[in-house]
Amino acid sequence: MQARYQATLQPEQGRVTKSHRQQRCKRFFQTHPARSAPPSPLASWATRAQAGVLSVPSAATSVGSVHMQIGFCTDPATLATLPFRPECDFIEGHVVNFLAPEAPDSDFAPRAGALRACGFPMPAANVLLPAALKCSGPDIDYARLDRYAATVFRRAKEIGMTLIVFGSAGARMVPEGFSPTKAFEQYVDILRQFGPLAEENGVTIVVEPLNRGECNLVNTILEGAEAVRRANSPAVKLLIDIFHMLRNGESPDDIVKVGPLIRHAHLAENKDRAAPGTHGDNFRPFLRALHRTGYNDRIALEPIWTDLPNQLPGALRALRQQLADSGYSS
Repeated sequence: MQARYQATLQPEQGRVTKSHRQQRCKRFFQTHPARSAPPSPLASWATRAQAGVLSVPSAATSVGSVHMQIGFCTDPATLATLPFRPECDFIEGHVVNFLAPEAPDSDFAPRAGALRACGFPMPAANVLLPAALKCSGPDIDYARLDRYAATVFRRAKEIGMTLIVFGSAGARMVPEGFSPTKAFEQYVDILRQFGPLAEENGVTIVVEPLNRGECNLVNTILEGAEAVRRANSPAVKLLIDIFHMLRNGESPDDIVKVGPLIRHAHLAENKDRAAPGTHGDNFRPFLRALHRTGYNDRIALEPIWTDLPNQLPGALRALRQQLADSGYSS
């Protein structure tokens, strides 16, 4: 399927102006000040940080930083259950579960409050769309997508989030019998629709290629780069996920080919989508390629945790060691 649509991609198009749908969705923007939430068990971290005891990085410190910023995918509620403060720089959230774009602002306000209290920035969130909100195939609900996107980017701006990961395997899965070429064009068109809204709110959408076992549209980083180029928006860039590259058998050299488009990275081991250090996967060829591109922003662990409190410290140590072995400052 990928070969069929990849072979028929058209030349890059010019930047698309804001459509009627984009104008309509702006009317959904409203300002709702977030209400304060009860203190989190981790609130003392933020207090100590303000007193200078801890250094809590801001969401904007990664660009141009000396060290690669390391984080992991979680939420403030899960973070609060840990018996220790993780030795990382940020956490990455979940659009559907944390930003809750189709829930009222009154439901989102306590989540925003918990984030402020937890002592970590959340500069990114993944899973842009729920499985039922299609971005390919015959059942795309553009009006719902407009409303949804307007809320996502507004709430992201409210909490200082600057990256939204567009993976969403269920939403972009191409139905059987539907043209893969047309599905790719639909995906690119939605990137073009979302791009101006994201840009207005200081957010970058990063396209996440997904392995062929999870999705049948935009699987490799070269295909992801083609979608980014075709979208032709400063607010649409690329994510490199080494787990998906391993599953696909992709070459680390492909990272160098798409280097200027990269704005975020994910990582997990190939077998069982385990945390780094579990089975001993060697990420160094991919990390060295990433280093060659000059990328030095953020990388987030996105494994399937089976025992987060016991696995997280070792996973962070394993990633730091491999980053250091690959040329990144330790």
